[in-house]
Amino acid sequence: MNAQTSLLALAAVLTAAPAFADEVNVYSSRQPELIQPLFDRFTKETGIAVNVAFVEKGLAERLASEGSRSPADLVMTVDISKLAQIVDAGVTQPVISEVLGANIPAEFRDPGNQWFGLTSRARIIYASKERVADGEVTTYEDLANPKWKGRICTRPGTHDYNLGLTAAMIVHHDTAYAKGWAEALRANLAKKPDGNDRSQVKSIWAGECDISLGNTYYMGQMVADPEQKPWAESVRIVYPTFENGGTHMNVSGVAMTTSAPNREAALKLMEWLSSDEAQAIYAETNNEFPVKPGVKRSALVESWGDFTPDTINLMDIAKERPAALKLMEEVNFDG
Repeated sequence: MNAQTSLLALAAVLTAAPAFADEVNVYSSRQPELIQPLFDRFTKETGIAVNVAFVEKGLAERLASEGSRSPADLVMTVDISKLAQIVDAGVTQPVISEVLGANIPAEFRDPGNQWFGLTSRARIIYASKERVADGEVTTYEDLANPKWKGRICTRPGTHDYNLGLTAAMIVHHDTAYAKGWAEALRANLAKKPDGNDRSQVKSIWAGECDISLGNTYYMGQMVADPEQKPWAESVRIVYPTFENGGTHMNVSGVAMTTSAPNREAALKLMEWLSSDEAQAIYAETNNEFPVKPGVKRSALVESWGDFTPDTINLMDIAKERPAALKLMEEVNFDG
């Protein structure tokens, strides 16, 4: 049974199954292997089953088309723009919870309590240990410097992760500045944007470029893969900052749907995901940053050093995503 068949089968089960108080139905764009350990632990502790349908694209559209008939209680996804898109589609409901309010800082949750961050991640620079000196690149603005001509690799500029960074550049400066920055960054590329964050590190290892953009947790994934470990060992992590800010951050998060047939059980899962135990599992298995204060990062993540997170509001970044996409298309970044 392939992945698509599995999804269709699970979706059919969720649609046909009656609602029970001892289960939660989740639509998730997160890879199943990243979140299943959490659900398994939750079920073991509470007896509440968690049914997951992996929906890679079109979460908001799917929920909107299903309407009040949707079996989904919760939706889990990555990137602030996707969380904002789901809220804007009118398919979520506000959740008032003292537990969530106490565990999740205000900067990692929606002001209207529509979504709650579960982990955070930094958009960093992977730099060749051999060809890039310590301190040679320190800001995102530096990437536009002509000295990097033919030395930068990245996944497509229209990918959500890069659009988030570009939207943050707009917030820190303005659209005109961000467009000029994107044009200069494109001129510095060693090759046409393609692949994912890990394939860019492979390109550094192969000598095709010297620096690349990526999310922090991919380093953990590469270190754990015998084939990719040499790629990881060829680079160091650099936490760049904006000239007038900190290191660009993004989140993965959860929201409760308007239909939520199992609201009480769904709320229990949301609250548990913000607990010390769940946040520690996220930290150890996914190499992401816990959002709950006081929960330690994994030893591997700690070894990458400390940094100063950017403090601009995530919803401000989400609002500029359409402008970021427009300017990336105007400069033909991926062409």
